[in-house]
Amino acid sequence: MPRPPGHGPDFEVRRQKIIDTAAALFARQGYAATSINDLGRAVGLAKGALYYYIGSKENLLIEIQSRVMDPLLSRARQIAALDADPLVRLRLLSESLLTIIFRRLDHIWVYEHDYRSLTGDYLQTLLGQRAEFEQLVRGLLTEAMEQGRFRALEPRLATLQFLNLHNHTYQWVKPDGRWDAAYLSREYCDTLLRGFGAPGAALPDVEQEAEAFKRDRPGLPLDPEAEWRPASLAG
Repeated sequence: MPRPPGHGPDFEVRRQKIIDTAAALFARQGYAATSINDLGRAVGLAKGALYYYIGSKENLLIEIQSRVMDPLLSRARQIAALDADPLVRLRLLSESLLTIIFRRLDHIWVYEHDYRSLTGDYLQTLLGQRAEFEQLVRGLLTEAMEQGRFRALEPRLATLQFLNLHNHTYQWVKPDGRWDAAYLSREYCDTLLRGFGAPGAALPDVEQEAEAFKRDRPGLPLDPEAEWRPASLAG
């Protein structure tokens, strides 16, 4: 959604709070069952003022999606560009994805359940964001196959296996439970890498290398919503 001109950081902070409130309402009540008046009451704005911030109710679905996908895509591109084994980059990307799932459960719920309510350009925007992330995952999987790390797999099916294992986590995970994003990423990737591994191929110690990355480069956090400090991506 184009931003109205001439607005400073206070406008954007308020707009993001409205988006987060809408995500919580839609997750609890459903997109179709939540009216603009419901949202206005929740954020303390009349309908006209609310539209000033969000444009339309349908646009809110894109904004909720982008609240997750904009930082996730940015981080995924940076991870994919690292000079590291593709299996290690898959592990880092896995943890990054799970980190934002833990933090934005309402947004993920709305994204997965209500995107079919979108039409036209709104739907194409959402599908484009999803497709770009899937392509980054597929690229790393393909690279691992080309290097002989993974057996010959149908790249689309391998990508779906990676995504299905991660994307349904929102349905049951408890952010304050005993499993955090790093733990689940270790378990998921152990299952995936062993299953995808080429017969007789020696897999790297992915966990050791992932831990070394996090320890040695604190300026490059896996959290998609944290800023990467300027630094060389070579490693």
